[in-house]
Amino acid sequence: MTRPSAADAPRRPAEAPASSGAGPGADEAGAAGRGHGPRFRTYRAELPDVCPADPTRMTFTADAEGRCQVFTWDATTRRARQVTDRPGGTLHCAIDHDARVWWFDEDADGRGHWRFRPFDGGDDRPGLEGVPDGAPRGLALTPGGTVAVATAVDGGTTVHIGRRGGRARTVTRVKGHAVLAGISPDGRHLALGGPAGSERAVTVLAPDGTVRAVLRGGPHGGELWALGFRPPRGAGTGHADHTDHTDHTDGTDGTDRTDTGAGHAPGGTDHTDRTDRTDRTDDSGTRTTREPGDADAELLLVRQHRDRYVLAVWRPGTGLRTWEWCAFDTEITASWYPDGAGVLIRQERHGRSLLHRADPARRSVALVPTPPGTLLAAAARPGGDVHYLWTSAARPPRMVSTAGTPLPPLGTVEGTVPGDHREVWTPGPDGPVHSLLALPDGTLPAPAVFLVHGGPADHDRDAYDGVVHSLVASGFAVVRVNYRGSTGYGPRWRRAYPDGVGLTQVRDLAAVRADLVRRGLVRADATALWGSSWGGYLALLAAGVDPAPWRAAVAVKPVADCAAAHRTATPALRALDERLFGGTPDQVPGAYARSSPVTHVSRVRAPLLVVAAERDDKCPPEQVRGYLRALARAGVRHEAMWLDTGHDGYDGRDHVAVLRRAIGFLDRELRRTRRPGSPAPGGRAGRVQTSRSDPEGDPGGPPAAAATGTCTTSAHDREEDTVQKDVINNDPLAGDEENRKPSVGITITIPFRNAEDSEED
Repeated sequence: MTRPSAADAPRRPAEAPASSGAGPGADEAGAAGRGHGPRFRTYRAELPDVCPADPTRMTFTADAEGRCQVFTWDATTRRARQVTDRPGGTLHCAIDHDARVWWFDEDADGRGHWRFRPFDGGDDRPGLEGVPDGAPRGLALTPGGTVAVATAVDGGTTVHIGRRGGRARTVTRVKGHAVLAGISPDGRHLALGGPAGSERAVTVLAPDGTVRAVLRGGPHGGELWALGFRPPRGAGTGHADHTDHTDHTDGTDGTDRTDTGAGHAPGGTDHTDRTDRTDRTDDSGTRTTREPGDADAELLLVRQHRDRYVLAVWRPGTGLRTWEWCAFDTEITASWYPDGAGVLIRQERHGRSLLHRADPARRSVALVPTPPGTLLAAAARPGGDVHYLWTSAARPPRMVSTAGTPLPPLGTVEGTVPGDHREVWTPGPDGPVHSLLALPDGTLPAPAVFLVHGGPADHDRDAYDGVVHSLVASGFAVVRVNYRGSTGYGPRWRRAYPDGVGLTQVRDLAAVRADLVRRGLVRADATALWGSSWGGYLALLAAGVDPAPWRAAVAVKPVADCAAAHRTATPALRALDERLFGGTPDQVPGAYARSSPVTHVSRVRAPLLVVAAERDDKCPPEQVRGYLRALARAGVRHEAMWLDTGHDGYDGRDHVAVLRRAIGFLDRELRRTRRPGSPAPGGRAGRVQTSRSDPEGDPGGPPAAAATGTCTTSAHDREEDTVQKDVINNDPLAGDEENRKPSVGITITIPFRNAEDSEED
């Protein structure tokens, strides 16, 4: 953590009391809700990171007076201790083999650097000296103390390496988006993930930047993702060889040698003289180079192959080998067991999760028993333990250790979520569309909110969602549609865009709505849309392209003008747009225009609530401002709310403000139904209401509304190896930087108030 000036000195880290259990709702981590501070708590639905050498020592993020901060957890004493106290909150964290706790110290724009400190306290230090601040694109740590970091700056990604706390040297710099997917335990190999369907889906590098292999993906069904290197043999048993063979440092913390030669960029010329190396081509045509001592390096990958997701491994000299015996019909992510003898696989299928263990020696796959529902994360731990984070639509998340290891509490709500939770399959042209439905207690049909997921490469799960909880407790039905383009239903479903980008998904939303109206479950005269990021884009697009079904729409940090967003978004998102649309806005202007909400503003009839962020680099603010100006010119009644955040936010007060504003808006528009486009009570068509976020009640907005439980942004998917810590992964279930969805998730817990009672205060 950046050491503040005396005037801004942090509060003394909170030490939590001993825990009597690891269930949700305990107060070990965080100070909120103890008679001071905000009346809500934050938590991140993610597993703690575990020290490979001592599995009782962990680090995780939890609430500290309404913000996410980093904590340590000692499973022996069942005590948590706060590590960070940054004003904007802290989210990314890890713990290395020597129990140093790492976190990403970022500013309000998401740029920063990694820092670390000992588990039991002490001064914090930069992870590597001389690394310019940037956005995090991966942290990888060897047992011997070598650190590799990737950061995004000025439209490119740079990888640095060095000893922990020592001076960094550059390994490589590439244009556009890339992710550091891992480092081999001996420090000889780094894996850099690029666009999964590109010619450079995965590049394997030596620490000096020499290219060891370039693994190709394919644009239509041949994508390739790197997941991490196999741990050293015997890891997790106490007999591992942790020798670090990197030769650019002297092996002590905080120092390095004088070698400062720049690395070779992927695709560059290798000028090194290695007379003992061997070049070989694998069965996919990929050329690889084998060096002395390479025998133990083995990189795990997922490959999309013949409309299935298949595990594969890369080894120096032998190249890429696909495990044809380990194939799945829907998306997977995977990580090695600590002893390197097996692979833990998490599969997302039809809105639920399955856990498997693959045994390479026996070429077999076995199901790991878990309760029905969703696994938000899973990881194998030393000693045969498996940790997973389980939830269902009716049950808030809870952490489970198969060995009974005490895990830190999540700080979420207790008990079950109100309402009737069920699923519906609606016939469609490319197969049935799967939806998760939550119905409130009381009379049906009910006013309904379609909660639209982002991505597009994401899906709604049989999982707890704080927005669902709040809406159902406030008397709304909630519908979550896994439209065409969603993950979890196989590659063909993910590629299905027959009507065009966004337009296919709008058609699916309308079809599900009509189906539920026919079934008598939702009211035809009281249905609304609510989406964030790409989900917010779909909400705005549907309100203009197909206005008749919808009575209101909430769009949080949306894309409103596809061409304008492309011009100013991140390199990864520009690449996503070009894949979806088939080119840039200059190359295919008609495709961008047809799919842009701003094109269809004149047809919007429903009132809109648009929430945007001043520092958003995924859905940039200027294109939202242009859309709002177009709404005003068209006389569309709308409200605008601005947040001084980026696309993600670690401060729960902003989430509370959005939740209250949105539920109050929907309560007003759906429960007091009137003809779309007609004036609101006391207002007129075309009225614009603009406000800034105010966490204490959002003055200037509608009355603070109701919320049971929590407000959630998506919590996502990172698999961790117990030796190397790949904080940001590149796999079929992650890829957050390559999608428009919240890349981090925090959840807030606030007292229940029913929306129908909100105006009585």
